[in-house]
Amino acid sequence: MPALAMVALFFLYPLGLSAVSAFHGRDGGWTLANVAKAFELYSLDMAFTLAIVLLSSALVALLSVAIGGYLTLGGNRVAVTLLRWLYRWPLFIPFIVAAQMMRSFLAKNGLMNNILIGSGIIEPLQAASLLDWRGIVVTFVWKQTPFVALMVAGAMASLDRSTIEAARDLGAGRLRILAEIVVPQIRPTLVVGLILSFVTMLSVMSVPMMINPNSPTMITVDMAYRINAHGDYGVANALGFVSYLMAGLVGWFYLRHGVRQGGAR
Repeated sequence: MPALAMVALFFLYPLGLSAVSAFHGRDGGWTLANVAKAFELYSLDMAFTLAIVLLSSALVALLSVAIGGYLTLGGNRVAVTLLRWLYRWPLFIPFIVAAQMMRSFLAKNGLMNNILIGSGIIEPLQAASLLDWRGIVVTFVWKQTPFVALMVAGAMASLDRSTIEAARDLGAGRLRILAEIVVPQIRPTLVVGLILSFVTMLSVMSVPMMINPNSPTMITVDMAYRINAHGDYGVANALGFVSYLMAGLVGWFYLRHGVRQGGAR
């Protein structure tokens, strides 16, 4: 009961209050004006937000499977140990700190371009800033990959090794074993990690605000702007309601997929 009370007080109550506020006008009556205004002013930002989060989720999936696969199937013990030690670091860094780090790393005169220029890979005039949508994607992927990779690597480590060894005996390479044997068995764990990452990235405000000050931007920045600049909680909550729909759609897809798998068994 205490746990349910905490969930109701700090999650369900704010969620319900925000949803109701999105459809209430300043006169207290029910209206669709806030939602209509949100779509009129920020429809491009809504599409931008969804595209950024989907692209980041796809890259997180690829990198997580690659990291987990190498930890499970890799033959170089030194490389496996080094990777196991390194890939978890971003887990302990808050998003706001990650955003500030990437501002220094991805800027035109930042660390990344200085390394490339010092290595002779590019000329100084070729240096370009990545402080736009690409910087947001890089930050999200760098921050969320360890979280999903930790879940995926754990699921891979718990698999029955006999199927992997049998595939090796039949001449299958590591990439084929990973794609055709390992990944299908840990797909539910991967999907759960990606859904949690999707919702997390959807709710972050510091990264787009600090890395991409231009338009289009993510709707979390628009929500903060509507409140801080205009005191317009109605439109801000309407934007929040749109983000609820995005997260709810992903959750519904996962539940539907899980029910189908459960019925098949």
